[in-house]
Amino acid sequence: ALEIQQRLEKLMLIKGTKTADYFHKELGKLLYNKCGLSRSAEGLKEAIIGIEVLAKEFYADLMVPGIAADMNAELEKAGRVADYLEVASLMCYDALNREESCGAHFREEYQTETGEAMRNDEKFCYVSAWEWPGESLEPVLHPEPLTFEFIKLSVRNYN
Repeated sequence: ALEIQQRLEKLMLIKGTKTADYFHKELGKLLYNKCGLSRSAEGLKEAIIGIEVLAKEFYADLMVPGIAADMNAELEKAGRVADYLEVASLMCYDALNREESCGAHFREEYQTETGEAMRNDEKFCYVSAWEWPGESLEPVLHPEPLTFEFIKLSVRNYN
């Protein structure tokens, strides 16, 4: 409980000029444009840098009206946006790490001649569990292998 209280106080003490909604929308635009259904290594690297820049701005220029002792919906939003910044960074690291196209996640560099998703089941047949080590540190991947007893993995072809 003390750690949460300290985190909320940190957000309240910033006393900046931009709302949590502003940062939420900027993060959404960045993810939509760089880490959407179709993505590239270049765009993902730009997103990772963009999220770092946005997070620095968030912790330097966030404005949370009111006080922490009362019910404060803006403080709740700010806490969620702080979490979203971390999760967004992990999503982009994961998307960059997966050098394949799979399901609805299409890496532009990994497609067949006919434009179908090119999977790499030998290298990426796992669930990605990422550890957030803290600001300015590289996330750590803990892959959890997938095993299939009755289904044969194959590339889909919709042509």
